[in-house]
Amino acid sequence: MAITSFIPQVWSARLQENLHKAMVFGQLCNRNYEGDIAQWGDTVHINNLTDITVKAYDPTVDIDDPEQLSGGDTTLTIDHGAYYNFYINDVDAAQARVDLMDAAMRSAAYRLADDTEQYILSVIRKGAGSLLTGAIPSESAGGIYGLIVSVKTLLDNKNVPRIGRKLILPAAVEGMLLMDSRFVTGSAAAADRLAEGSVARAAGFDIYISPYLTTEIVAMTSEAVTFANQITKVDAYRPEKGFRDGVKGLSLCGAKVIMPDSVCVYTLTE
Repeated sequence: MAITSFIPQVWSARLQENLHKAMVFGQLCNRNYEGDIAQWGDTVHINNLTDITVKAYDPTVDIDDPEQLSGGDTTLTIDHGAYYNFYINDVDAAQARVDLMDAAMRSAAYRLADDTEQYILSVIRKGAGSLLTGAIPSESAGGIYGLIVSVKTLLDNKNVPRIGRKLILPAAVEGMLLMDSRFVTGSAAAADRLAEGSVARAAGFDIYISPYLTTEIVAMTSEAVTFANQITKVDAYRPEKGFRDGVKGLSLCGAKVIMPDSVCVYTLTE
């Protein structure tokens, strides 16, 4: 391809699309503050309000003075970046039967997704409000379903909203999951979840599988973890030596657990 035909905006959008399709954790986090970032080191201040007091009303008594809103300040910092930089020889491009650049950009997106998923998972591990360790119960004690119910009870006891709960499992646990008749499968709702990457639903969780988990189960809500990502640079250039087209790109992101009580990481033991 000629360097003059390169349109950075088009490639950037396609790269972002492929990047999103390849992610699990990146899709399950909220993106509430993504539009507020543009470069490395950008910081978004997130205000977390304390609970508002509700009081009994007595029509014969004046109501109390209004309470002042207060809360803590949580910061989301764009502190993680990854880049790619490759070239394609003019001879290779001329002889290829497929669009080499398009294939290369898809490959770059998947490799960036791999880096981003591992980054988000590291943030979740550090910020989770509950860190538990234990074995999967025996079948007589409930098996994998019993474990999921125990995680559900933990979140219930912390008053975590039941709407939007997600459970992310290792691929090795998927077989046990799909063989348990207590999981909701085969319905229209299940088909919709499969289209979104969820493999089942149980105990109030939509369940997903991540290749980045081996001995951990992650329970969370989308509102609990925020994630911001931008493909900030996609540049085409002509290297000085040789006859080739080069492309380099930069992806910046940041993630933050803003509701620790709504995140649980359960490490499985033998």
